[in-house]
Formats: sequence, C-alpha cells, structure tokens
Amino acid sequence: MGVRSVLSRPLAKWVVQRQQEWMYRPAEAQQRWFRRLVDGGRQTLFGQDHRFRDIQTVEEFRTAVPIRDYEDLKPYIEKILAGQSDVLWKGKPTYFAKTSGTTSGTKYIPITSDSIPNHIDSARDALLNYVNETSNGAFLDKKLIFLSGSPELDEKAGIKTGRLSGIANHHVPAYLRTNQLPSWETNIIEDWETKLDRIIDETINQPMSLISGIPPWVQMYFDRIQERTGKKIKDVFPDFSVFVYGGVNFEPYRAKLFESIGKRIDSIETYPASEGFIAFQDTQTEEGLLLLLDSGIFFEFIPADEYFSENPRRLTIDEVELGKNYAVIINNNAGLWGYSIGDTVKFVSRDPYRLVVTGRIKHFISAFGEHVIGEEVEKALQFAMERHPETEVVEFTVAPMVSPAEGLPYHEWLVEFATPPNDPAAFAQDVDNRLVELNVYYDDLITGGILRPLKLTTLPRGAFQRYMKSQGKLGGQNKVPRLANDRKIAEGLVSNNLSELQP
Repeated sequence: MGVRSVLSRPLAKWVVQRQQEWMYRPAEAQQRWFRRLVDGGRQTLFGQDHRFRDIQTVEEFRTAVPIRDYEDLKPYIEKILAGQSDVLWKGKPTYFAKTSGTTSGTKYIPITSDSIPNHIDSARDALLNYVNETSNGAFLDKKLIFLSGSPELDEKAGIKTGRLSGIANHHVPAYLRTNQLPSWETNIIEDWETKLDRIIDETINQPMSLISGIPPWVQMYFDRIQERTGKKIKDVFPDFSVFVYGGVNFEPYRAKLFESIGKRIDSIETYPASEGFIAFQDTQTEEGLLLLLDSGIFFEFIPADEYFSENPRRLTIDEVELGKNYAVIINNNAGLWGYSIGDTVKFVSRDPYRLVVTGRIKHFISAFGEHVIGEEVEKALQFAMERHPETEVVEFTVAPMVSPAEGLPYHEWLVEFATPPNDPAAFAQDVDNRLVELNVYYDDLITGGILRPLKLTTLPRGAFQRYMKSQGKLGGQNKVPRLANDRKIAEGLVSNNLSELQP
C-alpha cells in the first residue's frame, strides 16, 4: 500500500466528519452563507446598485435582487473587462471561466480567490467521500487521467481566462501531480482528435487506476484504445477501478461504457459548473448527489413550471419538496447574484439533501404545448433499452417536426447506436409509449390526433462526433443538448451524415 492511499484514509475521515456538521443542519449553513455573502457584497458596485446595506432578510434580498441570466449580468462583466474593481465581488476575479452560450456568444464567468475552494475542495472531497466509504484508496497510488480542456490560459483585462477544467488543472494538489496524466504538452493540444491520439500514446502502457471525464468523450477514448489493441479496457488497464464523471446523465452511456471496460467498476458522479461546484455523489449506496450547502453558495430554487411566469416563487433549501423539478439559482462569493445556471434538478432526499439533475430549463420541446423535458426523454429511452437489452446507445437528441411533407407533426429522435435494436419499430414504440405515460400533455396530443408517434432516425457511427467537429466543439467539456425546440441541431446532424443515412 502506497503513501497516498495510507494518508488518504485519515484525511477522508476528517473531511466527512466536518461535512456532517452542515449536512444535518442545512438551513443554518445556508443562512450563514446568506449573511456572509450580503456582507461581502455590500461595498461592491452591484451591492450599491441593489441597496445591500438595507438587506437584512432573504425576503428583502429577493425584492432587491431579481433573477438574472448572463445577458442581465453582462453590463457588470463588461465593467470588470474594462479594468474596474469591486464590481460584483471584492477586488477583481482571479480567473474568468470561458464558456459558450447559446445566445450570448462567449461567456466570462468570474472565479475569485474566495470561490476557488468551492471548485477545488469539492472535487477533492468527492474522492475522499469515496475513500472513506469504501476504504479503497489504492487508486491514488497509480496513474490518474482527467480528460479535459486545455490548461493553457489567456488573459482578459489582466485576468487569466480559460475553460473551467483548464483552470482546475492549475490547482491539482502537488501530491497528485506526479501521477497525473496526460502531460502538459499533450493537454494543451487544441485539436481533440490529435490530442486524443497523444493521450493514448502516453497512457496505454501505464497503470491507469482512475479515469475522469464527460461520458461521450471517455467513450471515444475507450473506442480508440480498443481499435489499437483489440482488447477490453480492463485488459489494457487492469488497475482501473474508479470512473469519475459529470456533465450529462450517465444512464444512456452506462451500458456501452461498461461493455467497453469489460467489468463493473465503481463510479463517482460530480456536478461541477463554471458558476460553482454544486453537488457530488457522497455514497455508493444511495441515489442522488449531495448538495454542497456550506461551500460559498446560497441556493434558491424556482419550481420549473413557474420559471417563465412573471413572479415565480424563490424557495430556500428548507422549502423544497421531494420529486419536484426546480431551476437552480445561485448567489456566491464569485459575485453571481440571483443567477440562473440553467439547470433543473429534483430532490430525492432531504436528510441529507441529495438531488439528481433532470435537464436544462431552456432545453425542452414544447412546439405543441407538450413541454417535454430532459428527464422524461432519458427515462423513456432507458425503458426501451431495458425492453431491448441488446441495444447500446452512443448518443441521441430529440427535435420537433412541425411541418412534415405529409401526415401529422411528430417528434424526431436522432439516435446513434453502438448496437441497434433488433426491432427498431418496436423500440420506437416502446419509447413513445413510455413518454405518453410520463407526460400528460404529450399523451393528450397523441390521443387527440394532434401528433403522431415519434419517428426514430438511426444515425451512422460517429455521427455526433462529426457534427461536433463541424461546430468546432469536439472533445473537452462540450455536450450535445438532449432536446431542442427547433431543428437546428437535427438538421446539422443530418447534413453532416447525409451520405451514410439509412434510406
């Protein structure tokens, strides 16, 4: 047993003991952060504009600070980019996390010296919770790989700027740097396919024990290794025992990933965002991710079905209910105030508070009033895959067909299979039947003859990779939305794979 694994156990025990101090007093922890944040923002430009000096209660805060997205925050970001200090938080941000917005172009999300621990310590604690529960710290003595964006940073107004994963790379603890892969030289390669080949060169003969990344890009890594070696991943990396992932729902990828690996291994789900590290899986035995209520963020939750109304309710943690969808709103020590990160979640436990990510508040289909959300399409697909166990899905997305050349409108499911169902028509029918059960509005439209059952379009292997490459978004932290209310993605997928589409 190596030094890292030996030392990890007492550290893991200490972290979990400290964690329990707020896990079971969640409202108190959140109220402390509410006060700290309002006090910390009082002298900022934002705090002056929103009369923080007069705010004593959460209700007063809600009256003073409206819900906002990046476009609403942008005037303040532009002041920071112009060199101004004390705009959203004390001083200037240490970093800007650069992300791609669907309507805002490039977004610059501030990360401050006060908010960095939320990102870095939370990632560490996810691993230490696992070590504490399982006593498996041996993976820390072998090689670890984090499939991520480039750690090379630019500067905007003197502030270091890059992808969140690249920024986090600069804060990997020194004791892990010696066994972290890939090398700096490989990690800064921008072209994903070139970078992937170099990553494989560096890792294929190493004792890899932990692999981390967004599932579709990890799957691409596995596929390339299998092409080279003709072996399952377990035979290439016999020490591989922990898979860490986040960014998308794992279920549609689970079967294919574990088939590629060739054995079951432990996995740890995380919920990081550029705006803040929200939650992580703290146990292998319970559903959901532990919401991080003592990490620099004061959370609010808006019932998803009220989000677009004029005066939606803004709930604190002690007001949420199990089984309901909420939009996540954060206020944090990076200077994000009343900020909607765009995700929806559902709580599966209140003791402690654990949640599952259910989708994106703006990623839905409601071309006909059905308001189908990400959680519903993923559950419908999972149901069909269980009914057709030979089926393995690589990736999928769903779009409405409002004005078909003939017949009634429908939802089109564009699916790339690793192994297609033996009976595609029955598979599609099972998906549709389950969606009818899950969404009463979709049921009404189907039974009322407004929509016809979904159409399944099978895409060739590599379809989603070719599409992402055509958009300049291959690899890293990029993801294809599960749902769109228009056909932009669907048409891009079809046009990029037209020559190989089945008639």
